[in-house]
Amino acid sequence: MDVLTQIRQPVEREMKDFESLFGITLQHQNPILTTALRHVMSRRGKLMRPILVLLAAKRYGEVNDGVLHAAVSLEMLHTASLVHDDVVDESNERRGQSSVNALLDNKAAVLVGDYLLSTSLKHAAMAGSLRVVDLVAWLGQTLSDGELQQLSNVQSDEISEEQYFEVIRRKTASLFAVCAEVGALLSGASEEKVRMLGDFGRDVGICFQIRDDVFDYYDAEVGKPTGNDMKEGKLTLPVVHAVLQPGAEEWRGLALKVRSGKASEEEIKALVDFTKRAGGIEYAQRKMDEIRDHALGLLGTDGREDVCQALSLYLDFVLKRVS
Repeated sequence: MDVLTQIRQPVEREMKDFESLFGITLQHQNPILTTALRHVMSRRGKLMRPILVLLAAKRYGEVNDGVLHAAVSLEMLHTASLVHDDVVDESNERRGQSSVNALLDNKAAVLVGDYLLSTSLKHAAMAGSLRVVDLVAWLGQTLSDGELQQLSNVQSDEISEEQYFEVIRRKTASLFAVCAEVGALLSGASEEKVRMLGDFGRDVGICFQIRDDVFDYYDAEVGKPTGNDMKEGKLTLPVVHAVLQPGAEEWRGLALKVRSGKASEEEIKALVDFTKRAGGIEYAQRKMDEIRDHALGLLGTDGREDVCQALSLYLDFVLKRVS
């Protein structure tokens, strides 16, 4: 039995219910939407976020209809954000597959993203909790805020870990945090448990993004070329750590040039190579290990033991994934 199957085992039946509801939600008579939504269905991936919603619900309670609608809402919001991100980044690929804007065009992709966002809010309302609607709306604001902050960083002369972590807390960790929080909330968990699982989700999200950033330094099986983040002007944790080392002032200047979009491919390759030599990858791994230890401490010892084990495996899967 592979790790992902083990992770899904406590909620396997509920995941089938989720997939059925999600599939129904992605049906439409408009031909452009039908083309786009079928494309979205074909690249759903591992469904890590809905799995987290369902596991969080089952940690201290049960999965009900409200939990399923919340899981659909959050997966829809996540998908909408990816569609819009690809337009902003002018990206024709995501994970080795054509993006929606490559399949159609930017105008259609924006409208498809808007449709997905509206559908997300509809299912948030169907979850039957005003607090869930508020959390989903807050999440939409936070994801956009993270993107805008990343864009504004291009104009800044500052390079710092604080700047990096602030962006990923908003762009990635917030989604995982709300997934865990909403699942626990709708299953009737106590406020303390809701908060702790939300914090666990936040840590998972931070590790997820750091791991994703590390992929960019290798030709991994993720459809993401080496140095692609830098080509988009993104300075991730490995390079941030490398250029902040004593004696790396020249490299720090090059990093600012990369972030402004003015660096050549040769300069980007040089900065990637320097990051590896300066221990940036190893530093990112140590950071993930620290956050993992903190996250495991949040799970506690009460609640369903099989779900706790699945959440622990979920965290390790995020840290060790190769795609």
